[in-house]
Amino acid sequence: MTKYNFILLSGDVEDFLKKLQGVGVMDITRSTKPVDEKSETLSSKAGNYRKALSLLKNVQSAEFADKVYGDLASNVIETVNEKEIATAQLYQLQKDMEERLPWGQFDIKNIKKLEEQGLKLHFYKVKTSNFNPEWNENYALSEISNDGTSTYFVVVSDDENYEFPLKELPAPDSDCTAIEKKINELIYEIEKKDRHLAELKCHEKDIQNELDKTLLKLDLHLAHISGTKAAEDYITVLEGFAPAEKEAELKEMLDREEVLYIVEKAKVDDNPPIKLKNNKFVSMFEILTDMYGRPKYNEFDPTVFISIFFMLFFAFCMGDAGYGLVLIGASLALKKALGKIAPLGITLGIATTVIGLLFHTFFSTDMLTWSIIPEAVKKCMVPSQIAGFDGTMVLAIIVGIVHICLAMIVKTYQATKVKGFFNSLGTWGWTLLIVGGVIVGGLALIGVIDSAITKWIIIGIGILSALGIFFLNDLHRNPLKNVGAGLWETYNTATGLLGDVLSYLRLYALGLAGAKLGEAFNAIGLQALGDGGAGWIWFILIVVVGHVLNVAMCILGAFVHPLRLNFLEFFKNSGYEGTGRKYNPLKS
Repeated sequence: MTKYNFILLSGDVEDFLKKLQGVGVMDITRSTKPVDEKSETLSSKAGNYRKALSLLKNVQSAEFADKVYGDLASNVIETVNEKEIATAQLYQLQKDMEERLPWGQFDIKNIKKLEEQGLKLHFYKVKTSNFNPEWNENYALSEISNDGTSTYFVVVSDDENYEFPLKELPAPDSDCTAIEKKINELIYEIEKKDRHLAELKCHEKDIQNELDKTLLKLDLHLAHISGTKAAEDYITVLEGFAPAEKEAELKEMLDREEVLYIVEKAKVDDNPPIKLKNNKFVSMFEILTDMYGRPKYNEFDPTVFISIFFMLFFAFCMGDAGYGLVLIGASLALKKALGKIAPLGITLGIATTVIGLLFHTFFSTDMLTWSIIPEAVKKCMVPSQIAGFDGTMVLAIIVGIVHICLAMIVKTYQATKVKGFFNSLGTWGWTLLIVGGVIVGGLALIGVIDSAITKWIIIGIGILSALGIFFLNDLHRNPLKNVGAGLWETYNTATGLLGDVLSYLRLYALGLAGAKLGEAFNAIGLQALGDGGAGWIWFILIVVVGHVLNVAMCILGAFVHPLRLNFLEFFKNSGYEGTGRKYNPLKS
């Protein structure tokens, strides 16, 4: 990035920023939240547009729509609020209707007339099985209705000391006819609101255009007011950043406008914005990097590592070739709805299919038992047992060790790049000890290195590592302090690394859980199948529904846990901080 400082007359700032918008490459350092009345108004306006678009998302568009006047966003929000109020009232009236229905039609005026004559009506509800026939003989009782479970009745009495062995219900304040009328009025009102929302749906593009215009105005205004005022507000100083490759283009434009500016290479202390430069494949995973945070100006871009290992871990957790095909099909079918995420879904589906074939699993069935697959192909699949342990589990641990070793190599490279070789000897010591030890141990296990030679190599690695870890970790510090710091770091690393490696067992566990659940659905489906006939319907229903649910749960786990392994285990061991800010140029 190249840093620019522009010195302008305060009255020329707005016109200058509009010209920069046209170029579309300059990121002006600006506030990210409203800071004055105008920005607050624009921000609130944009919020209303976003809310309106969200409310219209699931509304079916009308075939024809008249011109709608006024603020479209406010119209949508107000209509939805009115509909929600009417719906709540309708729900309450329907509950009231259910309570009134057993009492049938009656006139409230007649009840009041009886009360004026000294006769009071008492309302009761009792389980039909608990109704006592003697009540008919002892009280002026009249049964109103019976739904088979409960009996509704009233008792008329003029006795001030009246008592009855049941709890009295409150007298209905209206009959069914009045409530039914109100319900019909509300239903008509809600349908009217729905028709109006369907008409507003036709103006969705207009609302989106207004949102885009408002956001551009807000962006421009925030860039404007972020300038530093000087010389009694006559001069404004703006700071901005642009990619180095755009320097010639910008210089031509700035010289043409006769703007006074200073150009210098951006430094870490300037906190310049970060523009990631990745190929088409890696750029699909930038959305995952942004979930954690963009790299600082002097940090490495972790997206390339995430692209490889997130894809691999996701496929491990799914672990089923059939599920991979489902994911590919779903991503293609929902390509428009998923937008930029669709290619990522297809890529993850392909990876899942490949890993599923290696794990010889297809919709939770073992492909090693399939006679149609040649033996030569089966030999290319991961064996069920490796050194007496589950093959998938061993593979998950190996991948985890490689992932952590790679993180430590990246950390060492980054430390050397930023601090220099001699100021990063402690990091070199740990990387040599762990990564070197893993490589030598692996070569010894497969018989490439003789055991006697392995012993001396390990001793040599240990001595060199100890020098860096305990004595040379900080050349500007007291040697005794270096030893103490080395011992403390040894404790943290020894305890942390074991937990980090074991964390990768989740790849095996999630894949195993999904496979076993799928097997259970297959077994239940086969039991329902029986001898065939109508059993085929139940078989297909159980297997399809079961595997759809299993795929959904597997996708959730396969997204969260690989993300955790990258964000925690890899980032921690690589020293990645991710506190940079995203490149956000002014655009027209």
